[in-house]
Formats: sequence, C-alpha cells, structure tokens
Amino acid sequence: MREVIQESKAGALSNQSTGFFRQFVDNIAASGRKPSKTLGGFFLAWAAFFLILLVMPMPEGLTAAGKATLAVVAWACITWISEAVPVGVSGVTIPMLLILSGAVEKFPKAVGGFTSTAAFICLVAFILAAIIQAAGIDRRIALTVLHKMRIKKVGGIIWSMFGVNFLLSLIVPGANPRGALLLPIINGINRLFGETPEEQEAKKHIVIQSLVYASMISGMCILTAHLPNLVIVGLFQSELALNISYFNWFLMQWPYLGMFVLTHFWLRYYFKTKNITIQGGSEVLEKQYKTLPKTSQSEWLILAVFAFTALMWMTEGRHKIKSHDVALIGLVLLFIPGLFSFKWKEIQDRTIWGTFLMLGGALSMSSAMGSSGLAQWLSDIVHPLAAGHPWWLALLILMAGTHFIRLGMLSNVAAITLFAPILLALAPKLGLHPVAFTMLVADTDTFAYILPTQVTVAVIAYSSGTFSMTDYAKVGWVSVLIAIAYGILVMAPWYAFLGIPVWNPNAPWPF
Repeated sequence: MREVIQESKAGALSNQSTGFFRQFVDNIAASGRKPSKTLGGFFLAWAAFFLILLVMPMPEGLTAAGKATLAVVAWACITWISEAVPVGVSGVTIPMLLILSGAVEKFPKAVGGFTSTAAFICLVAFILAAIIQAAGIDRRIALTVLHKMRIKKVGGIIWSMFGVNFLLSLIVPGANPRGALLLPIINGINRLFGETPEEQEAKKHIVIQSLVYASMISGMCILTAHLPNLVIVGLFQSELALNISYFNWFLMQWPYLGMFVLTHFWLRYYFKTKNITIQGGSEVLEKQYKTLPKTSQSEWLILAVFAFTALMWMTEGRHKIKSHDVALIGLVLLFIPGLFSFKWKEIQDRTIWGTFLMLGGALSMSSAMGSSGLAQWLSDIVHPLAAGHPWWLALLILMAGTHFIRLGMLSNVAAITLFAPILLALAPKLGLHPVAFTMLVADTDTFAYILPTQVTVAVIAYSSGTFSMTDYAKVGWVSVLIAIAYGILVMAPWYAFLGIPVWNPNAPWPF
C-alpha cells in the first residue's frame, strides 16, 4: 500500500511538472510563435551571453568592455533571430545588459540611443503614421492612386502599387506597416485573376514585386521610411559627428529607385507576364473607391500639416532647422485642439512602440560597439578578406558576405545594427571613404531577397499563399546579384559625383 501511495504521489508530481511546462508551451503557441524555436532561442541567447562574458578567455586585442559588448551583441542577435522575446523588450533589455556586463560605465550612455535625434525622428514618424491611419488617409491614398491609374495589365498594377508605396513611404515609417496595409488591397486585385498557369504566375509577380521589392526600395530613399536608415544616420552622428538631413539623404539615395525598374523587368521576364491582362480590375477598384467617404475638413488639415512638415524637411538647407526639430514642430501642429475627432488612445494603439524601443536599444548597442573597441576588433578579423584588393572587389566580397550571413537573420534593423559599426571601423583599414563604404555595403542588406524569412515584409507577402519558397528564391538570387552590381556600377559613381568617392578616404564632406 505504501508503495502504491508513493507511486501515486510521484505520478502526481510528474503530472504537475509536465503541466507546468505545458503551460509555457501553450502560452507561446497561443502568442503565434513556435515553442521550440522560442524556448531554444531564449536559452541559447542567455547561454551565449554568460559563456562569452564569464567563460571565454579574453581575445587578444579586445578590451574587457569590448568582450562585454560582444556578449550583449550575441544575446541580441540570437534573440532577434529566434524572436524569443518581443522586440520592444529586447530594446529595453540591451541598456540593462550593457551596464551590468560592464560594456558601458554610465547609464546615460547606455540609453543614448533612446535620446538620439534618429530616435526622436523615428518616434514622431510613428505617431504621425498612427494619425494618418486613424484618419483613414492611408487607405484613401492607396485606393485613389489605383483608381486614377485605370490599370488593365500586370505591369500597370505593379507600377501603380509602387507609386502608392512611394507616397506612403513619406508618411508611413517602415516597410512592414506599408506591406501590411497594402496586402489586403493586393489580395483583392489578385482575386480578379483566374487559375490558369499564366494567371498564377502573374499573381506571384504582383505580390513579390509590389509588396516586398516596392516596400523595401521606396523606403531606402526616404529617411524616415526605413528603420535601418535611422540606424546608419545615428551611427554617423555619434562616430563621425555628421548630421545628414532629410533632403541630403534623399539626394544620396534616390538612384536606388532604378533597382525597382531592373527587378521588375527581371520578374516580368521570369514569370512571363508582359501581356497578361486583368479582367474587370477597373470596375472593382471603382466600386471600392466609391465606398470612400468625402474627404473631411480634418483630413485636409492633417494633410496640410504633413505637407508643411515635408516641405520643411526638404528645405532644411535654407532655414537651418534640423530634421528632428521639424518633426516635433509638425507633431505639435497636429495636436491643435479640434483638428481631429478621434481620441489619443486610437493613436496610441496604432503607434508601433515595440519597434521604437527596439530601435533605441539597437542604436545604444551600435554606439557601444564603437566606444568599446568591439567594432575595431571585428573589423580586424574581416580585414584580411578584403585587404589588398581594388575598391570594387572589396565591395563585392563584403556585399556577398553580407548576403550569406543574412540567410539566417530576419530583422533588417538587427542586421544593420551589427554590420554598420564594423563597416565604419573597417573603412580606414581598407583605405576607403567611411560614409560611402558603409552605406554601399549596408544598403545591399536591404536586398536580402533569397528567402522570405530574411525580411519581415516578405513574410507578410508569403502569408498570402501566392508563391512558394522556391518561387521566391529562384527570382531572389538573381535580384541579389543585380543589387550587388547596381551598388558597384551605379551607386558608387553617384556617390563620387556628389563628392564622396568610395576610393578616396580623405574626400571632405560635401554637404
């Protein structure tokens, strides 16, 4: 009897233990994540942090602060790849780890990313985008442009969607929210096609080009439309004391719009969609367009404030008011009492606070990589790969290496946070211009098009069920090669024309 009771108690304890663990698994699954990936990533991230910090011998040439920063970088990268914790939580955890590990001595420096001008521009952009969404202006812009274009062919759909994406990039920061906004519209357009093999190929072309490529490429040109832009600007400000204005960023980056033209023609050739038409497309868009209510006075006033803010950004060189100050002025104007009828909670719920917190942490970690000597140490490791080669071959090697590393990383922001400080430290060792070299290699990361899991907006597009992983990879690897060639053959000469030739490290800053 005693043995039976003991076995019963042991079974009960075992069930309790199993039930306790099951609760964790069920909660993770309920949040939409994979338990194995999430738990594995969580424990691996902390194991890597403590092993590097406490067990790994001090590498030659690396300071104690640099080693501590390396532990934080390892934790952040594994956490971001595995999505073990929400991105916002990872952002506020990074300053804590920088302080406790000894990577940074003072708390104000550990949270410096949150108080940088790049972070303030980002925050204001997020709030402005939330106001646009709450007012329904984003959907109005999308449907109006599509309606006016009177699309009939696949090419017309793609070009009109690119136009919508570019307009939205002026007011909606981040490729992901733009992709999420346009997904239902593109799905609705695709439903107009039949199920013939040719029409199936047309759907693939539309989704990949209009959602993924258009969102990423349009965002590269507008400072506030692509979070890696702000990471790079923040790094240049902290390490080189350079302030790149909203207008100057556009001046440097606008030729990347040509990448959309080239990738469009490549996908059109691959999917053979040149002469495929859409039946009844104009009628469906006409119907959706007519459901829009008349533009209200509040909407016109909101658009006027946005236009004023954009104009101030573009003319910064004349009035000398910095981009972050202009952003704050625009925000204050939008909250004039009576301008709109919705409540703050509606704006608050639409503001992507988690991404802002992640950006702040990423900027702090990027700065620590420079100040601790970690970026210099890592650049010494990378240096032999590119040393002794002409500038174009050095770019080619590092661009190809970036795409290889990016096969396992989802976050574009995380990748640039890791790569940019290393590239900036590597430039003088290779005898190359720090700004031009860093931007050329970092920009190629935006074209991580081999797997949908490399870019979040590609995951959004993949959720449509229109294309397979194989479809995406077959067109993606060629798009990556086009991007590498474009950076070397088009963007490097363009930067040289502006006064920052990648092959001249001593060229004075022209702006």
